[in-house]
Amino acid sequence: MKKELYKVIEMDREEYGIVINALNEMRKKLLKEEKETEILDELLLKVLDAPEKKRYFKRDDYIEERS
Repeated sequence: MKKELYKVIEMDREEYGIVINALNEMRKKLLKEEKETEILDELLLKVLDAPEKKRYFKRDDYIEERS
């Protein structure tokens, strides 16, 4: 059974954007190489879905609509 580990990371808007962009770029690279992205997808969703009070700013500032 997997043990849950909780950590709190404080980031400003710029740092949050860097993390999201880095995870997304890594995901795109894996997709291009036709490798599994499930773990990365889950991590990206966790970061995007972090509670507002822990992020101190709105997530919508960094989410763009997909074409």
